[in-house]
Amino acid sequence: MKNYKIDEVSKLSGLTKRTIRYYEELGLLSPPERTDGGMRLYTQEHIDRLGQIVNARDVLGFSLQEILEFVKIREEISSQSHVYRTSVDAEEKRRQLVEVEKNVAIQLRLIDQKLEKMTQFRAEIGQIHRRICDAIENTPQN
Repeated sequence: MKNYKIDEVSKLSGLTKRTIRYYEELGLLSPPERTDGGMRLYTQEHIDRLGQIVNARDVLGFSLQEILEFVKIREEISSQSHVYRTSVDAEEKRRQLVEVEKNVAIQLRLIDQKLEKMTQFRAEIGQIHRRICDAIENTPQN
């Protein structure tokens, strides 16, 4: 498994080194292994997680608190999926599926709430734009 230094992770993720360390402090990113000299060694999983965080922040407009919740749910889903895949008991598999479904439903609700707010905001800006266009159209030119 390839390890990446923080400079490489910064370039690959588009985040500053300071932001990456801050996300570690908040618990958004699991702490990487360190060399004997204390240098952080990140994995592809870290880079993938940073991509998810950036998407949640930039695309969905999640706050850091919402991202923490989103990441926590993702970790639960991953854990539940692992139990599901390794279990041979049909009833245990069903329980895990039910739990995964609940967590995915929570994530969908979070996204739907953001989409609703964005739709409302878009409608407000659209109304302003229409009023401006109407005013331009109805204002005589010299």
